[in-house]
Amino acid sequence: MAAALGGLGLLQGRVRLAAAAAATSSLSRPGRRALVRGGAAALPSAERSYGSEAKEEEELRVRYLDDEHKGIVVLGLNRSHAKNALNKNLLKMMSKAVDALKSDKKVRTVIFRSEVPGIFCAGADLKERAKMHSSEVSSFVSKARATINEMGGTQRLPRTIGVSLAKELIFSARVVDGEEAKSIGLISHVVEQNEAGDAAYRRALALAREFLPQGPLAMRVAKLAINQGMEVDLVTGLAIEEACYAQTIPTKDRIEGLLAFKEKRPPRYKGE
Repeated sequence: MAAALGGLGLLQGRVRLAAAAAATSSLSRPGRRALVRGGAAALPSAERSYGSEAKEEEELRVRYLDDEHKGIVVLGLNRSHAKNALNKNLLKMMSKAVDALKSDKKVRTVIFRSEVPGIFCAGADLKERAKMHSSEVSSFVSKARATINEMGGTQRLPRTIGVSLAKELIFSARVVDGEEAKSIGLISHVVEQNEAGDAAYRRALALAREFLPQGPLAMRVAKLAINQGMEVDLVTGLAIEEACYAQTIPTKDRIEGLLAFKEKRPPRYKGE
């Protein structure tokens, strides 16, 4: 079974992120299932039928998709020799890419995936880590944490599946299969694997296309309301929701949405 998990996030309230992780290569055969969490996907073999190409030697491939996928950016991990383990260079590239996307108003959705068959990310590059001074380790971990936090998307494990289950998985280091992962809420979608081995990515792309027509301002405040509301009690959460909605009232997009509904046509949002 080929697996992917991840989640949706927002880069500085502007860009939606579909982040994901694929399982081991022995599980990525056609006919098996691929798993997607929260609009996320990443399975082997890069999509090459559209969008700009990245150089083969790049450890992180950044592709801006075209045509009907315009507004979607794919970040692909490409350290095949190290099973996409995070080293200083890859982390630097990821941080740089995220910073660039935050300031790009044309980017609506980001899909984070692996370009390496059967692997998403093996975690930190322990071979490089063993050569680091203790002060370098601390700096590296802080940088990694900050970069992942910029992506938003997935909550910490206890917030996602509950404290009891999180402790069980962390304390036992048990590997769960796709069905169990879905049953405990670790992933959101299970799809049949395809011949190309990128079924989860295809599912993420389909979800990303559903996001594209929606109003960017409304999506931003909705994400803000969800994220902040989860941290407080219901009464405070409702107040946050009201404050977020108030931000959309004076916008041109809100008027456009109302007109489109009245005229029975698709809205044409401009993020204004």
